[in-house]
Amino acid sequence: MVNLAPADLKKQGPGFDLPIALGMIAGAAEKLVDASLWCIIGELALDGTVRPVQGILPQVIEARRMGRKRIMLPHANAHEAAPVHGVEIFPVSTLQEAWELLTSAALPAPFTAPQKAGDISEANVDFDEIKGQAYARRAMEIAAAGAHNILLSGSPGSGKSMLAQRLPTILPPLNREEALETSKVHSVCGLLKRGNGLVTQRPFRAPHHTISDAGLMGGGNNITPGEVSLAHNGVLFLDELPEFRRATLETLRQPLESGHAIISRASGTMTFPCRFTLAAAMNPCPCGYLGDRRRTCICSPAQIARYRQKISGPLLDRFDLLMEVPAVDPAMLAAAPSGECSASIRERVVAARERQQKRYAGTVIRSNAALSGKALHKHCRLRPEGQAILLRAVEELALSARAYDRILKVARTIADLADSAEIQDHHLYEAVQYRTFERSLRE
Repeated sequence: MVNLAPADLKKQGPGFDLPIALGMIAGAAEKLVDASLWCIIGELALDGTVRPVQGILPQVIEARRMGRKRIMLPHANAHEAAPVHGVEIFPVSTLQEAWELLTSAALPAPFTAPQKAGDISEANVDFDEIKGQAYARRAMEIAAAGAHNILLSGSPGSGKSMLAQRLPTILPPLNREEALETSKVHSVCGLLKRGNGLVTQRPFRAPHHTISDAGLMGGGNNITPGEVSLAHNGVLFLDELPEFRRATLETLRQPLESGHAIISRASGTMTFPCRFTLAAAMNPCPCGYLGDRRRTCICSPAQIARYRQKISGPLLDRFDLLMEVPAVDPAMLAAAPSGECSASIRERVVAARERQQKRYAGTVIRSNAALSGKALHKHCRLRPEGQAILLRAVEELALSARAYDRILKVARTIADLADSAEIQDHHLYEAVQYRTFERSLRE
């Protein structure tokens, strides 16, 4: 008899093969085996080879929570399970080896594997490769320092995608908690590289604009995480933003606020983490050359309006920084790159994040972008002069209440980069300038 209780929970995947086979062997041998401390996972091939399965990391974490101290799993999954503390990992390669391990009077030494730390040198891109674009580089630094969402708009070839691709190289390295959270999602999707226990680099996901709602948010017949969850603790980059289906983009609104993607289907409801920095890029018009000094735009006003209306006002509100990226001066293209490298920028970003961690110690807030409610008013308090500056900007730019809060958050980040305990007037002015482009997008 094989019991897969609870019966109302649908079972899927090949990970039950090994424990079922071991149970059948024990029954045929009429041998009593104490497996109360064991959690056994693995797929079996017809020749008795134990094959790897997806989702090992969250299964091992759950087994530890349930009090299982010994984990038997496929040898190819050993590195994936090794980072979980408090359990002993015993990898096996064949069914016979698994049976001998289960009935052995003296267990071998558990598997251990050294964990690699994330290193920016592993990245194959760097900010020093970008020529010009000083203002856009500054905006990217602010976005990284406060985990702010950023929208870049400019003509083709202005460097929008290059800037976004280099955003992960200036983000702080993953700490252990973040690495575990990120690795669990990648483990479920089978994306962890063989031989690596944890994801050591912040994810950078760039789905194509033809992606479906389920591909972006998660779902399917067997509910799996989507791109928003695969970008957890990293960057989700949406290139050619207006080319995405509007309905697909609208699904981002709730996860951007809550940090969770809730997928409800007839088979049940699942919640996946999706706390990420959203970076998006778009052209100013369908042909891409509106406002370009060298090429003439051929789009009619109606075409431009229709193109921009694909991005709703509520979604625009969820971007903290909106930046125009002008075309690069041809003289700069032949010149050698002269900007800062990613390592130098990341030092300032890490210092700003450390100030935020000290400020929000003891709370669930991890960055300025997550501020809301009482915490926002407590940590972003303005002097009367600053309050007047912000109110005047909101009125002249016709900004929403959400945009008001986001200006405060960005100003707080700019102050952190300057190592200022208070938000000064010039911090506010800089934060406001990153919302001026919003008005032209709405018109």
